[in-house]
Amino acid sequence: MAGKRILVVEDEFFIASDLNRALGREGAIVIGPVGQLEKGMSLANSERIDAAILDVNLDGKMSYPLADRLTELAVPYLFVTGYDGWSMPKEYDRLPRIAKPFSMMSVVDTMVTLVTPEHSR
Repeated sequence: MAGKRILVVEDEFFIASDLNRALGREGAIVIGPVGQLEKGMSLANSERIDAAILDVNLDGKMSYPLADRLTELAVPYLFVTGYDGWSMPKEYDRLPRIAKPFSMMSVVDTMVTLVTPEHSR
C-alpha cells in the first residue's frame, strides 16, 4: 500500500486514529481522517484518492452520498459499520463491508485488495 492515498471518513475518534496508524504502518498516505459527510465530500472532490474507508453513519448522516460520488470517480471503497448488511440499501449490499468491532488487519487486508491493479468493480 506504499504511497496509496486512502480517504478515511469515520466519526469515532479512536477508530479513526487506529485506522490512521494502521494504514500509515503499511505505507499508505491517509487523507483525513474526517468525521463529517461534508468534509469527506470536499476531500473526495479536491484530492487524488486511490481508495476510501467510509463509516456508514456519520453523526446521524448516512455516508451514501459520498459512496455515490466515489463510485462516479471510480474510487474503490469499503464500509465499516455497526449495521447489519441487511439494513443497508440494496445498491450497496455487494460492496465490501466490515462489521464493527473489527480488527485493523481485516481492514488493511481488504484495502490491499481494493488498491491492487487486478481489482475491478
